[in-house]
Amino acid sequence: MKKAFITGITGQDGSYLTEFLLNRGYEIHGLIRRASTFNTERIDHLYTDFHDPKARMYLHYGDLSVSGQLTDLLYQIKPDEIYHLGAQSHVRVSFDMPEFTGDITGMGTLRLLEAIRKTGIKAKFYQASSSEMFGAAPPPQNENTPFQPQSPYAAAKVFAYYISKNYREAYRMFVCNGILFNHESPRRGETFVTRKITRAATRIKLGLQEKLYLGNLDAKRDWGFAGDYVEAMWLMLQQDDPDDYVVATGETHSVREFAEEVFRRLGLDYREHVETDPKYFRPTEVDVLLGDCSKARNKLGWKPKVGFDRLIDMMIEADMERAQKEKILCDAGHKGNNRIA
Repeated sequence: MKKAFITGITGQDGSYLTEFLLNRGYEIHGLIRRASTFNTERIDHLYTDFHDPKARMYLHYGDLSVSGQLTDLLYQIKPDEIYHLGAQSHVRVSFDMPEFTGDITGMGTLRLLEAIRKTGIKAKFYQASSSEMFGAAPPPQNENTPFQPQSPYAAAKVFAYYISKNYREAYRMFVCNGILFNHESPRRGETFVTRKITRAATRIKLGLQEKLYLGNLDAKRDWGFAGDYVEAMWLMLQQDDPDDYVVATGETHSVREFAEEVFRRLGLDYREHVETDPKYFRPTEVDVLLGDCSKARNKLGWKPKVGFDRLIDMMIEADMERAQKEKILCDAGHKGNNRIA
């Protein structure tokens, strides 16, 4: 039975990757941060008490800022594959917390690579790189496009990308960078723009909310489905030699188009409900991200299965179900959650 160690296991990608690997017979070990409240909602449906002999998912408290603990965990677990998904991953927040973002998103990767080197384990390593690294580079972007990061998050990811390549070359480690373009799902965090839109639109439809405030409506992104993209992560570590790959759909849509489609499907006109707020604009914007994933298609045999329209439908369906439950509670006299991120 192969063992996989996943940082960021409680996030969107971590939950889909855990499902994917469990279905392939893996034993999963995930890194989670200690908190006063449970933050495992996305993987609760996968959890089996560790006392159960059939359990194949184990969670370990830790933090990417503590190098010694990472080394100890790798000594104990001895994983065959490591998927490094953990990071401070919100681009706008990275402008407010640049030092923390650099430490966790950038240096956290170095600490994990050093832990692999010091333990001497022969684990294959996947680094979650980001299309944000391309920044102001003209589209389409592929593995040969020069990076032009436009945020502290993107700059930290560029560091993580290059230190991963350095460890691959210096220590002959099996290290892959997956340069993933935007990937969404019903499990996306509520402060990310796609989920923010579908959540607000379904609440507006049911009278739970009146307005949705967004930033740059003209920014264009290459949006895919997270459940498809975790397969590409796995495929990279199944190759004979490590390499770096762009993972994308090859089509781009604006934030305005995403909002318009979501509201239209709900019988609403987005112009009556969506307003822009300068609070959500980035100090330096990334105008267009459009990925060329020819290499992943040709070498990994990977291609996206879920298109833009189906992705929107999936997210609306899930958020409508949540909104309907909230409406029932409100009608019964409970106060709803009127928080707008």
